[in-house]
Amino acid sequence: MIGNLTKETSMALLHDNTYGRIGCNDGYNTYVYPTNYFFDGKYIYCHALPGSRVNVMRRNKRVCFQLEILKDEMNWESVLVQGDYEELEEGRERYYAMKSFVDRSMHLKISEGLGMPEVTEAWLHLRLPDNLKPIIYRISVDEITGRYEME
Repeated sequence: MIGNLTKETSMALLHDNTYGRIGCNDGYNTYVYPTNYFFDGKYIYCHALPGSRVNVMRRNKRVCFQLEILKDEMNWESVLVQGDYEELEEGRERYYAMKSFVDRSMHLKISEGLGMPEVTEAWLHLRLPDNLKPIIYRISVDEITGRYEME
């Protein structure tokens, strides 16, 4: 059976997951990029290093975000969000977004060999060269739709 997810279910799926895909278009080509994210109920927050993904979104701020949960070919859920790209410049919003990414990553299970660096207040304010400084951005949730298939 194939059906539509409710807006509430779609939003809950966005909230409970951390990995999706960004779709953007440069006016000629369409690109799809995997990304880590978190959802606060209003925005999808993401990060990337400077490069083609960010350049495309800076030129055309209209983007989509897709979350897919695939159990198998006959059992899946998919959420699609349409919205606008917005970079978070220096300041409170960027700080809280970065802190939220760090806080969420602390709860993820990691291998013992990998370890997790200690996160300090100084780390959150670390100054990096512009080509290594992560771009923190968010996507407004203007439209949200969801579909599912269940065997």
